[in-house]
Amino acid sequence: MSFAELGLSEAIVRAVTENGYTQPTPIQAQAIPAVLKGGDLLAGAQTGTGKTAGFTLPMLERLLSGQRAAPRQVRALVLTPTRELAAQVEESVRTYGKYVKLSSAVIFGGVNINPQIQRLERGVDILVATPGRLLDLLQQGAVDLKKVEILVLDEADRMLDMGFIRDIKRILVLLPPQRQNLLFSATFSDEIKALADGLLNNPAMIEVARRNSTIEIVSQKIYGVDRDQKHKLLTHLITERNWFQVLVFTRTKHGANKLAEQLNKADISAMAIHGNKSQAARTRALAEFKSSKLQVLVATDIAARGIDIDQLPHVVNYDLPNVPEDYVHRIGRTGRAGATGEAVSLVCVDEHGLLRDIERFIKREITREVVAGFEPDPNAKAQPIQLRSQEHRQRSGPRTNNRSGAQPNGDKRGGSSGAGGRQQAGKPARSGSGQSTQAAAPQRSQTQRTGLSSSTNSGRPALGGQAAANANQQRRRSGQR
Repeated sequence: MSFAELGLSEAIVRAVTENGYTQPTPIQAQAIPAVLKGGDLLAGAQTGTGKTAGFTLPMLERLLSGQRAAPRQVRALVLTPTRELAAQVEESVRTYGKYVKLSSAVIFGGVNINPQIQRLERGVDILVATPGRLLDLLQQGAVDLKKVEILVLDEADRMLDMGFIRDIKRILVLLPPQRQNLLFSATFSDEIKALADGLLNNPAMIEVARRNSTIEIVSQKIYGVDRDQKHKLLTHLITERNWFQVLVFTRTKHGANKLAEQLNKADISAMAIHGNKSQAARTRALAEFKSSKLQVLVATDIAARGIDIDQLPHVVNYDLPNVPEDYVHRIGRTGRAGATGEAVSLVCVDEHGLLRDIERFIKREITREVVAGFEPDPNAKAQPIQLRSQEHRQRSGPRTNNRSGAQPNGDKRGGSSGAGGRQQAGKPARSGSGQSTQAAAPQRSQTQRTGLSSSTNSGRPALGGQAAANANQQRRRSGQR
């Protein structure tokens, strides 16, 4: 099947063909006709399946008819969890919309808000945004969502994980009740199903991969090693096996920085990306890694979310993730576009329980090996694993109400210095980002199609007087750790 057979116009197919694509992926073949029909869609697709084109292509097609956006108005809104993903999606919109007269823009935090305000004044047909910065612009009256025809929630599972449910609720109630809703998620958790129940109206359902499945062509291997020998073993593997373009995952931001320093001291070019890094530093690291100028990229889970490199050969779990689903997301960075990939995990005695959880989750035992000279001490005692870094605490701690605090997508509410607007769209590799100081659990949705409740009450009883002050102080301390 060709893209033209899916119902796309010649101008859009021409742009797709120019970028080297002739046949749609499974998610595109199913999603594009469904979106063109105008109904709601619930799609399950992991990263690397081509899901971005699965909604950008039909969205462009549907917007070709109708009036262009008026000043400060938006016709289609795409919400993403991270800055890099927002930039990647908007880049796809501009790439595939090269020969159509539709405007687009991307907005996210961590950069100057003023250029974004100026861009929105002219009106935007397709706006790609992170929730935090969009709420800031809404509060300033810089954007009007009353004319939105299409809403897309991209990587909805990660948005819920990062504590965006309240921001999403606040945005949904500002949208018109009559609109098309598209929800894309890597997994269909109970929270995602609850969100879909309240948001979607008789949606078409697509799931192109087995739920929570690992990629079969990825070779998975476990190397047992003592915790204080991990960096030496990693250095040995990279050097002796001549590995390049190695994506390494650590549990914490501090761990990412420390490992990058250790690798550089061993004459292995490495950089770390995480929520504390500036947008400019993250963009530069991703660009150098993608162009193979950088040998190793060390990242936390959220900072690496969505890294999109077709031929990425090596993924290393320097620390096993606390949550088994994140293991699947990590190894999914390799083995794309028909290429083979290798996922290696360095496991010390502290992580044996995490390894058992992962193997139960993927329903298979991962091959174990030991590298000569790095045999683990059989008498080593397990130590408690440190709680996830600040950017992961959304799963275990309450959300701070401090508007000046860091948001999950890296937004510093109220704006910050740096280049803003379109300059940031570029074409960086897709990635996750940002630090999270909140952890509100996703709540069961209401069933109104107009959106979810705009209340920001988490369901806890109201606190008054000194009790409220103490609670707020405790939340601030938790978010600053």
